[in-house]
Amino acid sequence: MGKSSKNYVCQSCGSVSSKWSGKCESCSEWNTITEEIIESSAPKGLGNKRKGNNINFVPLKGSTSEKKPRHVTGLAEFDRVTGGGLVNGSALLIGGDPGIGKSTLLLQVVCKLALAGKKCMYVSGEEAVDQVRLRAQRLGLDNAPVELASATSVRDIIASVEGGGADSPDLLVIDSIQTMYVDTVESAPGTVTQVRTSAQELIRVAKRRGICILFVGHVTKDGQIAGPRVLEHLVDAVLYFEGDRGHQFRILRTVKNRFGPTDEIGVFEMAQEGLVEVANPSELFLAQRQEHVAGSAVLAGLEGTRPVLVEVQALVAPSALGNPRRAVIGWDSNRLAMVLAVLEAKCGVTLSDCDIFLNIAGGIRISEPAADLAVAAALISSQTGKPVQGNTVFFGEVGLSGEIRTVSQPDVRIKEAAKLGFEQAMIPSPPKRKNRNGKKGRYPLTVRQIDHLDDLVSLFSTQLRAA
Repeated sequence: MGKSSKNYVCQSCGSVSSKWSGKCESCSEWNTITEEIIESSAPKGLGNKRKGNNINFVPLKGSTSEKKPRHVTGLAEFDRVTGGGLVNGSALLIGGDPGIGKSTLLLQVVCKLALAGKKCMYVSGEEAVDQVRLRAQRLGLDNAPVELASATSVRDIIASVEGGGADSPDLLVIDSIQTMYVDTVESAPGTVTQVRTSAQELIRVAKRRGICILFVGHVTKDGQIAGPRVLEHLVDAVLYFEGDRGHQFRILRTVKNRFGPTDEIGVFEMAQEGLVEVANPSELFLAQRQEHVAGSAVLAGLEGTRPVLVEVQALVAPSALGNPRRAVIGWDSNRLAMVLAVLEAKCGVTLSDCDIFLNIAGGIRISEPAADLAVAAALISSQTGKPVQGNTVFFGEVGLSGEIRTVSQPDVRIKEAAKLGFEQAMIPSPPKRKNRNGKKGRYPLTVRQIDHLDDLVSLFSTQLRAA
């Protein structure tokens, strides 16, 4: 028998120490270190005498045994995010806030594949079988031939999956990985060791049997997937389900994908019948936009390979406080501080004595630097009280000296804007700076190229003088 040893593991970052302490030295979190017992499986005295087995190497070029390497679910937004469908033998991790719709989405996915003739298993560790059936009835999917079970033992799940032999499932859903446990590990479900060991055992079976496995992962108060970071390294794809409870939209975002592009998004709308796909999210995000209102600008953004048009709203108001307020929703507050500093230091726009509120309408979060120019336009518009002239979209990165830098794929952004009826686009000048303004042959709308943020400020000043 091997000896057992005690380790103290941080449940936030997974670091291991030999003694307990109130604060983790790696992530600086308090009261996250717990004791875990590790069983040593190596016999005493074996040392390094045991030799390993030879690995069977194969050529890089070769044919695969699978005729269809991907399972297309039929949910176009989900297939877009996963890179065209679910790959055989892959492992996906889906995280999100409680109640955001993770279980609903996966139930729709598994029922779609089951109705298409795939053998699918859904294992719930959080709900009873009757509770899952009630959700399926509400979604109108209770006739799907899905094999349903409520279990938390990894040993039992693996035995049930492998017991079918050639009839192993095509898809296995584990809801959620934090409820699973391996009985050989002396720690509670949800701890770092249990989550890591459970995921490793299930992924090993999935790779060997060619099963696509989907894990549901809990998130912490910071929005990160709970448990060890190694869990995200073990799986092939990591998806985050985002959304604001005040909006009906839900964003499924890829942050890791070994079989497709990252930073891809899928847009869903929460309805009575479940999650409904949104084929044209730009039109939906701009549906309630009011034209000729100061402080509003439209960003032609890019999420993965998808162009998305969203409204950037800014409110600049005089402040009676010694330290004016800065409130940001849907964008990086550090980039807002940078744009404000550039406007004041390089363009002479005084905003340091004003309260500033910035909002990305629709509940979506934008992270790309191309939003800098749209944010600056919304701020200047609110500060001057003058609406953005015409039906215009903006995109471009603002540098610290006030220069407007180019961003990726401008043609795709402009094409999406023209499709929605926009007439003008303000974009950075290309490196060669040819054909600066006016109609361009390759663009379906009027393009105005600007080099510096001063050009944007001058445009609003000209409008004020004309008024």
